[in-house]
Amino acid sequence: MSNNQTKSGKVPMGQKIAFGLGMLANQMFPAALGIFMVVLIQNYEFPTWMWGILFFLPRIFDSITDPIMGFISDNTRSIWGRRRQYVLLGALIMGISFSLLWQLYVVDGVSYNFTYFLIWSLVFYLGLTIFSVPYVAMGYEMSDDFHERTNIMATAQWIGQWAWVIAPWFWVVMYDDSWFGDTTETTRTLGIWVGVIFAVCAMIPAFFIKSKSTIDDDTLTPLTLKTIGGSLKEIIENFKEAFKIEQFRKLCFSTFLIYNAFNVVAGFSFFIVVYYLFNGDAGAAGLWPTLLGSIGALSTTFLVIPIVAKLSGTVGKKKAFMISQGISVLGYIMLWFLFVPGKPYLFLFALPFFSFGIGSLFTLMMSMTSDVIDIDELNTGKRREGVFGAIYWWMVKFGFAIAGLLTGAIMTLVGFVPDTVNSEASITGIRLFYSGLPILGTLGAMLIMRGYNLTEERSLEISAELVKRKILKNAPKTSSGYGAGNLAALGLDIPLSDYKSIDFSNLSEKGIANLFSKTLHNGLKGLCFSPYTEGQDANDVLSELQISRRMDIIKPYTTSIRSFSCTNGNELIPQIAKQKGLKTIVGAWIGKDKNRNEKEIEGLIRLAKLGAVDIAAVGNEVLLRGDVSEAEIIEYINRVKKELEGLNIPVCYVDTYYEYSKRPNLVDASDIILANCYPFWEGSSIEDALLQLRQIYAITEKIAKGKEIIISETGWPSQGEAVQKADPTKLNAMKYFIQTQEWAQNENITMFHFSSFDESWKVKIEGELGARWGIWDKDEKMKYN
Repeated sequence: MSNNQTKSGKVPMGQKIAFGLGMLANQMFPAALGIFMVVLIQNYEFPTWMWGILFFLPRIFDSITDPIMGFISDNTRSIWGRRRQYVLLGALIMGISFSLLWQLYVVDGVSYNFTYFLIWSLVFYLGLTIFSVPYVAMGYEMSDDFHERTNIMATAQWIGQWAWVIAPWFWVVMYDDSWFGDTTETTRTLGIWVGVIFAVCAMIPAFFIKSKSTIDDDTLTPLTLKTIGGSLKEIIENFKEAFKIEQFRKLCFSTFLIYNAFNVVAGFSFFIVVYYLFNGDAGAAGLWPTLLGSIGALSTTFLVIPIVAKLSGTVGKKKAFMISQGISVLGYIMLWFLFVPGKPYLFLFALPFFSFGIGSLFTLMMSMTSDVIDIDELNTGKRREGVFGAIYWWMVKFGFAIAGLLTGAIMTLVGFVPDTVNSEASITGIRLFYSGLPILGTLGAMLIMRGYNLTEERSLEISAELVKRKILKNAPKTSSGYGAGNLAALGLDIPLSDYKSIDFSNLSEKGIANLFSKTLHNGLKGLCFSPYTEGQDANDVLSELQISRRMDIIKPYTTSIRSFSCTNGNELIPQIAKQKGLKTIVGAWIGKDKNRNEKEIEGLIRLAKLGAVDIAAVGNEVLLRGDVSEAEIIEYINRVKKELEGLNIPVCYVDTYYEYSKRPNLVDASDIILANCYPFWEGSSIEDALLQLRQIYAITEKIAKGKEIIISETGWPSQGEAVQKADPTKLNAMKYFIQTQEWAQNENITMFHFSSFDESWKVKIEGELGARWGIWDKDEKMKYN
């Protein structure tokens, strides 16, 4: 499921603490940044529009780079795994750039300081991306246990919350000249201390959270300038795929509403305390602005996170979320009434309630995102912690950037201006937004999460299925995909006639695509029909409408189709094909289920007698899988022959060429030899693929005893895991199609290309590679344009 060290059961506390220290850095840098930025207006005299740009642009830049970093991290081949080296590098960049960010001097002027700060902000946020995306992915993959994930995130958030306890005290230090001098000098000094100390904290996960080497992991996309540049398209596809998961949409939108409604008004805390409680006298306000942030963070650390972690384990994550956010709404209401001039201590009573909002949010949401990543792996066969983490945090950061602009807009709307006398109406306006906007955001999020349905029971079912799939993946392989070595043993001594294949060396990719299109429009002798649409699998019943729609798509390009079953709606395929003027090879799916075998045989016989069958195929790769014996298959074949006697319909069996090579009795029983032939699965390079197909065909001729041979399946996937030298790319798939179709046409060989459409359901059985063999994609769009 991933490359991390610990995947089930309890995670050692040392690992949790190491991850938590990374969270402390991940939260301290933004927390300190938010505190320190006050000096830009108060001391460096930046106008509010400059402050808004400095708040907005770096965060937009951050939100753009996050998905790219997710792609890089998810596909890194390294002896250190996929994450650790980036966490270390990002920590160094963050520490250095944050320290330099605050080395501003009033004498340099506003324009220079604005430009200097913007440049180093972009560098800092680049470092934050390089650190945070793989760091968050580390957390997602530390455990596959439903509740342990919450415990990991609770520990990390508990440690991380200390950033928000400590950061408000920077205000006290900054405005007390006895520490390091005046406010600007203090900020420069604090910037260095924060940069160094918390860069070290950020490095700790890189050193202490171990991961397995991915240097030999062929499932990962090679990282080159071309693939990283091309990843933008894949990133867009990842966004689409991620947001197809309803549960993930709910997590993202709920977080967006809660977190960013809070952040729009978070900066008002200082102004409400100073201008409402103390009538604009910052000196008289003293420690109260600091206590507002610090006590709230302490409430989160010692009250909210332990309670939420306990609630999650007893009532479930969704209910824990709803209860926590309901409490926070009460806290926001209390803040409206407990901000009382002359009695500043009253607001402290609201803080424990108020803190349940943000305090519970990431503890639960990061844990729930881990659960959603399991759904994605179940659907796609890919483990994409980096991608999902990047998308989730992109929503957070993009919203955070928007929040910065809205903060300034609200201040303008209500007429509030810092460092001047403000009207009662403007201060009331700030207070209304301070309580009202988070309440609205929280209620909206609760409405969205009301329909969240990923329960512990469902999560356990998904985990069990993933474990089962992993076991199957490591079991002995039994499909035509695992014949590497048979060709070398069977066919190298068979001489082949000279044949000049197409030279692609002088053709661009566009030229090859044009040649592919021309070859397809010239027509195929046969095409394997893929009926299952997105969201279906082999257990679903096919409808006449979907079969007819897909048949209309392929009809202009082929004279024959091949089907694989005669039950669950598959029996409609040959009937509809005949209505549209196509010839058919109709298969009865034979397996270990004897009752189903009977229904398949009866269905094949019935279709043949209806005139819907040109060639009857009894079973597909059954002997290779070991589902039944050779004697049983021959018995099924003879039974169908007897039923169809006099109808002049060939009755055959489909299997790999090397299964036929060791079963002369099976050759005798089949009227035509239907052989599945895949140079790709032999591990052939695309340059040698046609030669290997010709060798396979020559082997089949040698064992066929003079009978007609039909290549019942051959093809090349467009995406997935490489098999030795066989690289699954769109370009190679086009090349294979072009050269094999030309060869079959020139040699008058009947060949069925596999396949017509991509089918996502095969991911669950064969991984991504199994779902990428179609000429058309899963949405019925031509892949090769």
